[in-house]
Amino acid sequence: MFAQFTKLDWKVHNVGKVRQVVTNMGTLNKALTRFPGLINSEFPPGSDEEHLYQGGLWVGAITPTGDTLVSTTQAHFTPNEFFPTAAPWDTIWVASKGDTLQIPYWPNYAGMSDQDFICRYSDYNVLNIDNHVPLYLDVIQTSYAWGSPPVDEFIIYKYYIVPKKFPLKNVYVGFWMHSSVGSINAGDNFIDELTHYFPEYRMAVAEDDRYGNDGLAISPIGFRVLNPTDGGLSWAFKYYEHEDLPNRDPAVYKGMASGTIMPDRLDPARAHIVLAFGPFQANVNDTIKVEMAEVFGYGMKGLLKNAEYLNFLKTKGFKVPSPPPKPVFRVTTGSHEVRIDWHPLDNKTNPELYEDPSRGDTIRKPFEGYRLYKSTKGLDGPWSLLAEYDRIDDIGFNTGLQYDYRDVGLLNNVEYYYTLTTYSKPDHTINFPSQETSLRVNARTVVPGVPPPQTVGEVAVVPNPYRGDIAYSSYNPSWEKPQGSRPWWMEQDRRIQFINLPERCEIRIYTLAGDLVNTIRHENSIKGFEDWNLTSSVGQAIASGIYLFTVEDLNNGTAQVGKFVVIK
Repeated sequence: MFAQFTKLDWKVHNVGKVRQVVTNMGTLNKALTRFPGLINSEFPPGSDEEHLYQGGLWVGAITPTGDTLVSTTQAHFTPNEFFPTAAPWDTIWVASKGDTLQIPYWPNYAGMSDQDFICRYSDYNVLNIDNHVPLYLDVIQTSYAWGSPPVDEFIIYKYYIVPKKFPLKNVYVGFWMHSSVGSINAGDNFIDELTHYFPEYRMAVAEDDRYGNDGLAISPIGFRVLNPTDGGLSWAFKYYEHEDLPNRDPAVYKGMASGTIMPDRLDPARAHIVLAFGPFQANVNDTIKVEMAEVFGYGMKGLLKNAEYLNFLKTKGFKVPSPPPKPVFRVTTGSHEVRIDWHPLDNKTNPELYEDPSRGDTIRKPFEGYRLYKSTKGLDGPWSLLAEYDRIDDIGFNTGLQYDYRDVGLLNNVEYYYTLTTYSKPDHTINFPSQETSLRVNARTVVPGVPPPQTVGEVAVVPNPYRGDIAYSSYNPSWEKPQGSRPWWMEQDRRIQFINLPERCEIRIYTLAGDLVNTIRHENSIKGFEDWNLTSSVGQAIASGIYLFTVEDLNNGTAQVGKFVVIK
């Protein structure tokens, strides 16, 4: 219904250990976007551990006519009230350190972190929202993520809040969190949170209770306000029962402006938390600047360590040494092998030439080396180090630089995953460790194999027989794996493969009685195989039995007949 007014967008911070959905609606969950994943806030990558069901920005104020209004991101009983415009550039912009973007509302934007997201939204672009009266606010939001320790376990958000129609009195800014800490594979992972407030950090934290049926989560989640830190502000930390969440502006504002710091809640419950502060006075086109950190860590001890480290980063203006630019690499495949080449092709893409002005030492070009990793599980790893090549300069292994690698002994027609990183020398002057580019950002899926044959004649089915009592998903590399972002195996993930297919052909699968089960069209000049998930053309799982297949070469009409067995 809002399509004619807005250009909704989402991105995922994925360079570090946090996988966080960000939208241009002010939310830290998918909101009304088409984000296809099942997890909004995962830490660490590949853990299937969710932390945030809903979250985002709330702003409350009193208008010149005395109205008490609050504009909110999505919550249980309130719709999302912040939206972007429909302008093609009112999307989420992406930058990294060293980039300069020409954003219409922010010319010459300079990238600060390994992964910056920039977006803009307002509370008045869509006016036909039930029970919503806007404050007429523009909000520019930036978020920053880093890919290497010690800065890869949190994300920094900056908000620039601007009244556009009339001055506002007693403005309060709040962050809403409905945590959902625990494995998404457990049914009740969202109702056993403990809530904490750490006044020394101005930080609200939701922690998984160790006695819930989802076990003990790896990390809590914390929202820490980094700016403003004015001691004269009023702070509120409140949590609510699900049924008691306020859903009218005066009631929401009353809670935000209450100055109430509730005691830690140590009985497990849903964590519906609002952390709010104010008041601010703002004329038209004034800017209220707010910084918030979304903090994770290995256990509460790790989270608090990261919260403390943020104090140091604030003194640096979050400008810290960064890794070299990600290397460009090229992949070629053969039968049972993969060849990887990363010779720099020009000075513009050569990571060995980068300079880092944020270092405290005198090293002008801190590039140190390359690392090549491999995984058999997925683009999020886990990763195994295949090779490391560094400069001969008494730092690291001193292997000398190399620019190619050949990986052999692989299975054909099976996915493998590779990523190539660069890393820097440590900065001993400010005691900052070596920085490495993100493994995930440069990760690539590679399938070794042979090119399609000239025609049919050697087409075969693997595995044959297919046995339902074998856990093919446990193979390494996995023969069967969940599709998309779903972490669990389902019936439709079964897999057999037709191999040695010519470039253009049609596969027909029949029962022994001659009934057509399914038809698969193959048109690919690179790969000579097709997968089938053992379902019919109408989506029904097939039964055990002997099946026949024909493969017709569409270029010359030649056909081949074969059979395979399915035992479930």
